[in-house]
Amino acid sequence: MNFTKPNGKRRVVITGCGMLSGLGDDWPEAFANLKSYKNRIRYMKDWEFFERMNTRLACPYEKELPSFPRKKVRGMGRVALLSLVAMERALDMAKLKNEDGTILAELQDGSAGIAYGSCMGSMSAIVDMAAMVTEGDATRIDSQTYIKCMPQTCAANISVYYGIKGRVITTNTACTSGSQSIGYAYEAIENGIQTVMFAGGAEELTPPDAGCFDAMGATAILNNSPELEPRAFDKDRDGLVIGEGAGMMVLEDLEHAVKRGAKIYAEIVGFGTNADGTHITSPNPETQAVCMGLSIKDAGISPDLVGYVNAHGTATHHGDIAETAATYKVFNRAVPISTTKSYIGHTLGACGCIEAWLTINMMNEGWFHPNLNLVNVDPECAPLDYIKGEGREIKTDYVMSNNFAFGGINTSLVFKRWTE
Repeated sequence: MNFTKPNGKRRVVITGCGMLSGLGDDWPEAFANLKSYKNRIRYMKDWEFFERMNTRLACPYEKELPSFPRKKVRGMGRVALLSLVAMERALDMAKLKNEDGTILAELQDGSAGIAYGSCMGSMSAIVDMAAMVTEGDATRIDSQTYIKCMPQTCAANISVYYGIKGRVITTNTACTSGSQSIGYAYEAIENGIQTVMFAGGAEELTPPDAGCFDAMGATAILNNSPELEPRAFDKDRDGLVIGEGAGMMVLEDLEHAVKRGAKIYAEIVGFGTNADGTHITSPNPETQAVCMGLSIKDAGISPDLVGYVNAHGTATHHGDIAETAATYKVFNRAVPISTTKSYIGHTLGACGCIEAWLTINMMNEGWFHPNLNLVNVDPECAPLDYIKGEGREIKTDYVMSNNFAFGGINTSLVFKRWTE
């Protein structure tokens, strides 16, 4: 077995992932929900409180979070707690714990690191800090308030919780936070800087998230029919739905994974990231296409070998048109494509990891979910093979997962089926 690529860099594999999403907490649960062809979007009755916000739709994570020792999580708001639970599940799946449940000592010697991101810290802590300015009330701020709301709250808290002393890479890049984390973790391992990396993203559901997109006219508003939203790539789509969740992927140097007898779920072979450099919120199909091309070039394969693309698929007018144009420019064919957001909405900082993990599992299963609520493809969207109706059986050794964020930040990941 070759542990290095032809260019001499290390090969990087995925040995586990923890996930919290509206689809479920593991692949079997998510697979069953994907095959039900029903989305997880619901009407948020408590959002009726907010005036002049049009949308009332979201996809919250509704399961109760497990409890942890208070002393160890007192600096964690909900977003960090979501990431902690994802980390626990990732460690369990990758078998990186001792019999007593503690993390392996070898992960605390500096050879393991973490790359993680979210759009922001915990909203409740931000509100407490704002009260000092809006109400003159400083009593709501305590020694942990900033820790809960700082952008790097997830990565920093997990590093401290588990005693991880390697690199900490924080990717607070909005909708590419999770996927960019995976890409940077991959690069850290392939270049011999780290042996193991924990990577992903999280997002807690807050009304201001929806409110910001609503103010831009970008949210879905069929409030009485949550089962019909969102409608990515459909000519009658009206916007996105915000979701909640977390994902934590375990990436390892192939040689390290093989020596410890780890189960390997896929190999990450390609990563591309760049910036549009043109507009803060309006996507640029030219640079999106360049990003996808970078990941394919990094993988060292022809675009013809990619059998499926998991789209960012926000169900916004400009977003869908730009993304599909970019995808067609790269593949120059009707590549099969669908978006997980049609099931769980846009989980923002978490989407890059959740969607990548589901894409990997669909590749291993040989079955890919459809675009829910896609009835009439928008003629302005590029001529791709939009999976509609029921899922599609596809046998492929390579899949791609793409994400694009405000700020003009683009990411593309290519995964290879593990066969060795």
